Amino acid sequence: MKTKILFFFLMCVSLNTFAQEEIAVERYTAHNKGKFFVSWGGNRDSYTKSDVNFRGKDYNFTVADMKAHDKPKGWHIDYVNPANMTIPQTNFRMGYFISDHYSVSIGWDHMKYVMTQNQTANVTGSINLPADQAGSYYNGDYNNRPVDMSLNGAQEGGSDVPQGNPPAFLMYEHTDGLNYVNTEVSRHDDISKLFGITNTDKVQINLTEGLGAGVLYPKTNTTLLGKERHDDFHVSGYGLSAKAGINFTFFKYFYIQGELKGGYIDMKDIRTTTSSEDKASQHFLFFQRIIAFGGIFRL
Repeated sequence: MKTKILFFFLMCVSLNTFAQEEIAVERYTAHNKGKFFVSWGGNRDSYTKSDVNFRGKDYNFTVADMKAHDKPKGWHIDYVNPANMTIPQTNFRMGYFISDHYSVSIGWDHMKYVMTQNQTANVTGSINLPADQAGSYYNGDYNNRPVDMSLNGAQEGGSDVPQGNPPAFLMYEHTDGLNYVNTEVSRHDDISKLFGITNTDKVQINLTEGLGAGVLYPKTNTTLLGKERHDDFHVSGYGLSAKAGINFTFFKYFYIQGELKGGYIDMKDIRTTTSSEDKASQHFLFFQRIIAFGGIFRL
């Protein structure tokens, strides 16, 4: 009788242990180490005022406290149209989880920077162009002289046609774009339990924070003193950034992520005209609001 009772007890313990093992199934979302991710999205941008120095063989002057803004396209099919998806303000990122909480990624933040044409800015420096150049209209010494940036046909977007005489003083933007190519190290924390979510393979909520650094590779559209513009990509400086965001992952593999991202940009070597002697430099702070869609997977 005692043997039967002991046998029954052992069977119950075994069945209970087996049942617990069956119930405690490890979910796909429980660990991140070894996973890859990729995302694509859009952004809106804000910039601080910036002192921009323009220099060349016959001129060297600074536009003080230049105001600038982004160039949004709104909800548009171009964000997903392969032929045009680099035209709007976009963000691409791909990365790898080196642990459950940390990832390393590379990305391309395609921002747009447009000098506000309807502004009066103080200019300091000198211009001494040859008399046969249309821009010689602006020759002289400037000592905090207010200049209306909308005079003589200046317009946002620049101009592909020959300008009048006198030409516009300055049209200046990084619209193809203000390309911040960067590497980020980020931390990720699952906060699903705070919202009563138990099955994270269906819905998971994560917080993410990160630090980044990279180079600026803009295609700058500048029309300066009537000179022919330079229209090519050029490594112009560097950037540093920090971000914080919230991630919603659905059905293990798909996510939507919102981010706030800010940083510092320093560009000391901006090409402005077809002459390699003509340069510009500036530094400023930026602030991005990003919405991205992505996937997370193991190979």
